Amino acid sequence: MLRVLFEITQEDVLFLASPLTFDPSVVEIFVALSSGASLLIVPTSVKVLPSKLAAVLFSHHRVTILQATPTLLRRFGSQRIKSTVLSTNTSLRVLALGGEAFPSLTVLKSWRGIGNKTQIFNVYGITEVSSWATFYRIPEKILNSTLKCELPVQLGFPLLGTVVEVKDTNGFTVQEGNGQVFLGGRNRVCFLDDEMTVPLGTMRATGDFVTIKDGEIFFLGRKDSQIKRHGKRLNIELVQQVAEGLQQVESCAVTWYNQEKLILFMVSKNDLVKDYIFKELQKHLPSHAIPDELVLIDSLPFTSHGKIDVSELNKIYLNSIDLKSECKLNGKEELWEKLHHLWKSVLSLSEDPLKVPDESLFLNSGGDSLKSIRLLNEIENLVGTSVPGLLEIILSSSILEIYNHILQTVFPDEDLTFSKNYATKRKYSDVNQEETSGKSLHQESVMPLNCDSEINAFIALSRGSQILSLNTTRFLTKLEHCPSAYSSDLISQTNIQNMKSLNPPALIGKSKDTSCVAVVSEEETSVMGAEKMEFHVRWRSDTGKCVDASPLVVIPAVDKSSATVYIGSHSHRMMAVDLYSGKVKWEQILGDRIESSACVSKCGNFIVVGCYNGLVYILKSNSGEKYWMFTTEDAVKSSATVDPTTGLFYIGSHDQHAYALDIYKKKCVWKLKCGGTVFSSPCLSLIPYHLYFATLGGLLLAINPATGKRVWKHSCGKPLFSSPRCCLQYICIGCVDGNFLCFTHFGEQIWQFSTNEPIFSSPCTSASEQEIFFGSHDCFIYCCSMKGHLQWKFETTSRVYSTPFAFHNHNRGNEMLLAAASTDGKLWILESKSGELQSVYQLPGEVFSSPVVWESMLIIGCRNNYVYCLDLLGGNQR
Repeated sequence: MLRVLFEITQEDVLFLASPLTFDPSVVEIFVALSSGASLLIVPTSVKVLPSKLAAVLFSHHRVTILQATPTLLRRFGSQRIKSTVLSTNTSLRVLALGGEAFPSLTVLKSWRGIGNKTQIFNVYGITEVSSWATFYRIPEKILNSTLKCELPVQLGFPLLGTVVEVKDTNGFTVQEGNGQVFLGGRNRVCFLDDEMTVPLGTMRATGDFVTIKDGEIFFLGRKDSQIKRHGKRLNIELVQQVAEGLQQVESCAVTWYNQEKLILFMVSKNDLVKDYIFKELQKHLPSHAIPDELVLIDSLPFTSHGKIDVSELNKIYLNSIDLKSECKLNGKEELWEKLHHLWKSVLSLSEDPLKVPDESLFLNSGGDSLKSIRLLNEIENLVGTSVPGLLEIILSSSILEIYNHILQTVFPDEDLTFSKNYATKRKYSDVNQEETSGKSLHQESVMPLNCDSEINAFIALSRGSQILSLNTTRFLTKLEHCPSAYSSDLISQTNIQNMKSLNPPALIGKSKDTSCVAVVSEEETSVMGAEKMEFHVRWRSDTGKCVDASPLVVIPAVDKSSATVYIGSHSHRMMAVDLYSGKVKWEQILGDRIESSACVSKCGNFIVVGCYNGLVYILKSNSGEKYWMFTTEDAVKSSATVDPTTGLFYIGSHDQHAYALDIYKKKCVWKLKCGGTVFSSPCLSLIPYHLYFATLGGLLLAINPATGKRVWKHSCGKPLFSSPRCCLQYICIGCVDGNFLCFTHFGEQIWQFSTNEPIFSSPCTSASEQEIFFGSHDCFIYCCSMKGHLQWKFETTSRVYSTPFAFHNHNRGNEMLLAAASTDGKLWILESKSGELQSVYQLPGEVFSSPVVWESMLIIGCRNNYVYCLDLLGGNQR
């Protein structure tokens, strides 16, 4: 049929473009033989040189029929295609392109010389039905039109004896819409692999996805070209077509490197600036389709079948990384200058001559999470090493703070010479490494320590209203607590309303009027109405540096008055403070800054906390003495979670792994590669028995806690700084794209709620688990129903980074209150059902720590170096 379609005669000359291992070669050979035409066979040494090949085909032998892949054609370069292959006087009568996605009409028209008469066909097929199955001739009217055409080229009509079907994922035939192509026919049969018999009429799945519109079939892309990036489906061939349509681009290819980076390889027509290309791409592509990196190359590599050689492109990319890593910075000043250049480049501010102000924030300067990842890659390429924790710094800090953070990694404190070995990561196997810099300041014992031989009964509270009640059954009457609904002693938020010890005194007044302000002191102020709740500082304790960690409060069942607050700070200091008096019970100096919040062991005898130096410290809860140190390969900012059924601890690291630790046997039970930095804290569900981790790569993972095997994963597409939160039916999490997401325990997304800015705050559920609370960088605190409907939102005076805490107001019947903090240092108490303001209090520094409330006391860390305990009193109580 192709012989008739192309009107081939004995006067024609066909080029054997395909190797004998590629099935289109059979078409070329037999079309020539059956029509008496000439078949031109060219040595491989000539094929690989586009200039020589063009001369052989169109000057020396005057080829009239060319069947080729689009890649083979692109190798000639757009100028040579226009001047030779598709010129006005070309010998080429028929050009049939197949084997890959057909070029866009805009690109195709740009390749044609004025007056060119070559007939151009789109041919499509698969080996399983002996090559070509459909054809479509591009109408002359379209090719000659001067109007810009963005429409794709259709697959066209079946060849004789061919059946084409489009089916959806359920196997049903599609008449309109998207589906996969199936090809077959009574006589179109090939034997594959070990097949001995094939029923007549067998339909073969192609792996190609199409859309049907008004009866016409349009190619969408190969199954392996359909990727999910930043939470959205993307066809990388679309990116290639858009890039190829840019005036400065000679030819290009796009790869999905290691399934994590979108790389654009480009042959340019002239010397161009990468910034300009990125700027142009942003005009034509959605944000999730913008490549991570652009690599300039001299020519496209291709396989013997005439298709893009992806493996060779990957080698080129790796070589480009190696070259960058060999470049040395000449000093801190050069780093500062280049950081400014990268900042402007990524934010498309290259033409702005003004200096970037030191206090500039990335997100406020036009950045988003996708651009932040690009800036991260550019910086790490510049300095030649990974910079732990840099992504969250980019998203939350000024350019000056970003610069200072980079300095800590790439320049030793007293040496201005750059050394790419400075930030060498610790080896995972070095788990017994001792540390000599730490010291213990033992001042007072909290409880006797006998490892796991003596079990202590206690209740532990941590951020987000997380309450752990362990071994308390015989003490519940004494503590006036109701038993947990779970046999594991894990108290869910559902039981919080039954815990009388959480009830603060009655709180009076509901006025929303915030105009009544009373200054309590110059440093700390309480803002309230005439009958509102008041804050009074019970105590504050100096930690030496900023306190970004959140408090852990442990209340022993035998003696509630000996309750202890455990908290760490950037001073490297881990502290145990008496909850009621503020007296420091012990201090322990760890090896680096502490942002991780502490977690208590099942027996109550140990405290577990992560550190910037990559260690997970297990400290004796009564003295702070180091019991065991476990080594990861990067900073640990994640806070541990304890399994009340097994006693195992689960924690994440910036080394992209999740760990399960048995502190009693001092061993790692399992570790799992998570596909991204683990900044946030894991969450454990007992029914079903799932452990949830979130990564800065945008993955939410469900893991079997017993085996460390992944149960399911969901790509949110954007970094996840928020920690996941479980309730009986759902798992919820916030994302830096501003969306708050809700899933079933089996990975199905139920709903999402959109805010206007990134969400770093972790969720907190109400007592009934019917509402969920969280903050956003848009300065609002949100309350949504478990169906995803907004119940209320409250506007604060700054971004809300920390996690809210829901607690019970016993003297108001069933009234629930919500404590929250904004980064400007304000503490907010809201009525949880309505969002009405009850009181606001100003701390003297920024707040990234999350509040914890026990009885009528609120505990929180502040960036003025102090941890605070404030009494929450009703308007008639002093």
